[in-house]
Amino acid sequence: MKSSLLKISIEDHTMSKLKKILICGASGFIGRNMAEYFAAQNDVEVYGTYWTSQKLKHPKIKMFKINLTNQKNANQIVKGMDIIIQAAAVTSGARDIIEKPYIHVTDNAIMNSLIFRAAHQHHVSHVIFFSCSIMYPSHNTPVSEDIFNPNHEIHPAYFGAAWTKIYIEKMCKFYSTLGHTKYTAIRHSNIYGPHDKFDLKHSHVFGATTTKIMKTQNKKITLWGNGEEERDLLYISDLIHFVDLSIEKQKTNFELCNVGCGETISINDLAKKIIHSSGKQITIKHNTSAPSIKTKICLDISKAKQLFGWKPQISLDEGIKQTLNWYKFYFTQ
Repeated sequence: MKSSLLKISIEDHTMSKLKKILICGASGFIGRNMAEYFAAQNDVEVYGTYWTSQKLKHPKIKMFKINLTNQKNANQIVKGMDIIIQAAAVTSGARDIIEKPYIHVTDNAIMNSLIFRAAHQHHVSHVIFFSCSIMYPSHNTPVSEDIFNPNHEIHPAYFGAAWTKIYIEKMCKFYSTLGHTKYTAIRHSNIYGPHDKFDLKHSHVFGATTTKIMKTQNKKITLWGNGEEERDLLYISDLIHFVDLSIEKQKTNFELCNVGCGETISINDLAKKIIHSSGKQITIKHNTSAPSIKTKICLDISKAKQLFGWKPQISLDEGIKQTLNWYKFYFTQ
């Protein structure tokens, strides 16, 4: 799509009284769920971007194929928007994180810098940025937002991506001091649910484990590592609920919040829960030579509860059930 057509399409709607929300990365896992949720609201117009993924086809979402690492493109798509939900990112699974950690650094730093600059220049009212929790050290108790400090050791597999996230969080805070735009930086835990990545090359632990269980032909699956790693898992609708509350209730120009379940589960126990919910009889084996990241991260979510009255609504068992129901429907059509 030529940039001139993009500019005309956006500006055609500038006289509308509806609130305009831009979902960057609207064809991805988090972005798609966010876009579909807000498209169901009557008081907003929803715009979405995509680049390497397939276009999201939805009658109430105006989609644009656009490279957000280009300054002109970022400026044009942001102009006229009221709220930006920044879900565009270069992401992948454990193998790439360990073997090609550089892929998460450059493009993510560039695109966010350009989006934030454009948001400031065009007086966007609110920007939501999805950070994550990889900067936290492995810990046996829930970690709060202030536990991170520049002197503690980040897991070597996360070093580049974690510092990139921290840099972008600081850019949120910097632009929030310039007066035009509120920023919410969300350090979320492992998100799962419908439209997650379920291919084994790019998926995270929930998607990869689900795919192995649902596609096994010999009633066996192999988990990478010994399965003792523990993760904090949050269902996608709970993340959406937090975003909705932050848009409605945030009073300050900048907030950084943990958003997670608040408890952990081992990869072994997660696999057992998914197997049970699937109704299959499956044996679990382990490949201890395969890439795995041996950490335990549980988020202290008391700040999100105090500021916004938010807490998780969907239990892990219910989230697994809903995801598997969606998986069976989506992948059998």
